[in-house]
Amino acid sequence: MNWLVLFLAGVFEVVWAVGLKYSEGFTRLGPSLVTLGAMAASFYLLAAALRSLPLGTAYAVWVGIGAVGTAIAGIVLFHESVTALKLVSLALVVAGIAGLRLASPA
Repeated sequence: MNWLVLFLAGVFEVVWAVGLKYSEGFTRLGPSLVTLGAMAASFYLLAAALRSLPLGTAYAVWVGIGAVGTAIAGIVLFHESVTALKLVSLALVVAGIAGLRLASPA
């Protein structure tokens, strides 16, 4: 269950990162409120996961989920460039996340 909570924290990290783009520097109320709510949810869920997961592993997985998810969102939502190097790099981050999960006993 703690890994599911951590995964959800990472998903909310993606939501708030994308929300930052849509908020246009917190000048648009709706996207700004979504961004702040997603930030609060992400940090709350990360804190909950840290009750039972090792700090270094949980934080790295959280950041990795956020980084990969945000990069994919940038490609899909904002038509950012896609290169072979970018895709390989994202795959390496995913491999790192999987490795950290497999190396953790919790």
